[in-house]
Amino acid sequence: MTELEQLKARIDELEMKQAFQEQTIDDLNEALTAQQFLIDKMQTQMKFMVGKVKGMEPSNMASESEETPPPHY
Repeated sequence: MTELEQLKARIDELEMKQAFQEQTIDDLNEALTAQQFLIDKMQTQMKFMVGKVKGMEPSNMASESEETPPPHY
């Protein structure tokens, strides 16, 4: 193999590696975008749930410390 052929083979290999890297970067970007969308959705749901919990009225049941013990004690 001549020096020119070796150089061409190296260039071809580098071009293939670059193409695979570009595809990997695109795939990772898609995954990251999907995860960020999911995180944003979950944050919105969490804010909604926190608001619901804060808006709940306290239970009308007595706490354990205020309860009288059952008759068998």
